[in-house]
Order: sequence, then C-alpha cells, then structure tokens
Amino acid sequence: AREAIEALAVRSDGIYVDGTFGRGGHSRLILERLGASGRLIALDRDPQAAEAARAIDDPRFTFFKTRFSELSMVPAGVQGMLFDLGVSSPQLEDPARGFSFRHDGPLDMRMDPEAGMSAAEWLATAEEKEIGRVIRDYGEERFAQQIAAAIVAARAREPVVRTQQLAHLVAAAVRTREAGQDPATRTFQALRILVNRELEEVSLMLPQAVACLAPGGRLAVLSFHSLEDRIVKRFLRDLAQPSLPRDLPIRASELPQPVLKILGRAVRAGEAEVAANPRARSAVLRAAERTAAPWTPKIPTPNERHAWRS
Repeated sequence: AREAIEALAVRSDGIYVDGTFGRGGHSRLILERLGASGRLIALDRDPQAAEAARAIDDPRFTFFKTRFSELSMVPAGVQGMLFDLGVSSPQLEDPARGFSFRHDGPLDMRMDPEAGMSAAEWLATAEEKEIGRVIRDYGEERFAQQIAAAIVAARAREPVVRTQQLAHLVAAAVRTREAGQDPATRTFQALRILVNRELEEVSLMLPQAVACLAPGGRLAVLSFHSLEDRIVKRFLRDLAQPSLPRDLPIRASELPQPVLKILGRAVRAGEAEVAANPRARSAVLRAAERTAAPWTPKIPTPNERHAWRS
C-alpha cells in the first residue's frame, strides 16, 4: 500500500481515482494526503464494497458501484489513478462468495453476485474441451485436460456446485503437486478470471485510464498474477515508446514525445510486508506518468485483447 500511494505522488488539491475500492484501504490513505479542495472517486462492482464505502463520511469522497472498465463518470484531467487488480482478501475469506477452496461454500466466484454467470453455472454446461482450454490458458495448469475430464465425468453423476467438491476433483486429477501450493490453486484462479472477465476488464480499463489523466498525472497498477501483469507491462511499454513508421530515418532530438513515461522498475513487496501479508508475495506494482503528448485512446478489439494475453 505504501509504495502504491507513493507512486501516485498525491497533490493536496488533486482529483484521484481508486478504481478498486475493496474495503477502502487505499482510499483512506489517499484521503489522508488530500487537502480540503482535493477529491477522490472510488469504484468497485462488489455490493459488499459498496456497503463499506458508506462508512466514509467525507465530502471529498464519491463512490460508484461499477466495473473499472466503465470510467465514464471519471472527468478528464485527473492527477492519479490506482488499480489493485484481482480478488480481495475479504472475498477470499468469505466462504459464501465461493472464491476459495480452503472452506466449503457455493461455487460462485462472481465479484458482483448480482450479475453474470457463476462458476458452477458455467461448469454445468461448458464442453470438456472449453473447460480444459480455460484452465490451461487462465490458470497455466499443465494438467488442464485431465481436470476437465474429471469435472465432466463428475457432473454426469451430480452437479458440481461446491468449492471443496471441485477442489477434491482437481486434487485427484493432478498427478504431481507444486511445493507449498494446493493443487486446486490454478483451477480456481482460471475459473475466477473467466467468470469475472478479469483480463478483458484490464485491457478495456487501461486506455480509458490514460485518457483521463492530466499531463503529469500518474497511473499505478498492482497485479497479482503473470497474465494480468503481462497486459499492464506491454500496454505501458507501448505507450512509453514514440509511435513511428518502421525504418524511418530520424534524429533522436526529433523523436515525438511518447504518451507515458514509465516510473522506474516494477516494484515487489518487501520481506516485511510478505511476512505480515503472505498474499502480497506475488504482487507487482507498475507506475507511469502521463506526458503532454496528444493521444486518442483506442479501445482494443477482442483479437488484440487475446494478443496481449498471449
């Protein structure tokens, strides 16, 4: 949290966006740094996050229950935007949400339980080949096809609707286990990414976020697995390079200004933070600053989103 807030370089009179409110940890840190004329806009699609946001009684604070890929309510010219991607600890710790294999609960996994299809509903109808593809691509699971076959065989006997029911199926199908990792970890990650369209959400959010930034405004993104971090890394890298036709002879002094300036290297959690919060061990923070270069955002097509993932 400290590094993420520092990356924003909060100005007391600035307008900032916390694109993933969760339970408000980052929002409260930003508000501490804002003056009376500052403003914070927070977003989250989780109804429980919306409930938590009501506890912040501050005229500088506004909350919207929405996906972070829908930034129409964010004005142009904000000074900073922060996105903490992936599932939150309260979601993981609540068995009723169905995100974790450690406690039995309904196999839901939706960040917004009021919208879309649950993991159980998708598994009930998806073809074996598609289940295997999702677990392989989104979970980077080498036993994806064996797990898919086990799920399809099990659902022929009874619906797969509980978290530990699925975890036991996966454990029986995975032949070797990674040290320190439950065999169901990658499968649960894959289904969560699919159900919430997480990678598509990130690829839709990034160009909109940059378009909202004022010159000198900053974008900070925390990722927790390689697939989403790859999207962020490539997007920032592409906008930090001058856009030129190939093989065009031009002096370095004549290069056009890029849209973004990347701020240092990617930052990972330190030993003390990992000791206090083991879930931070996979976190990667990337930050960039908007330049004054003109730019029109291009929302990626489905094919381009797939290219970023691969």
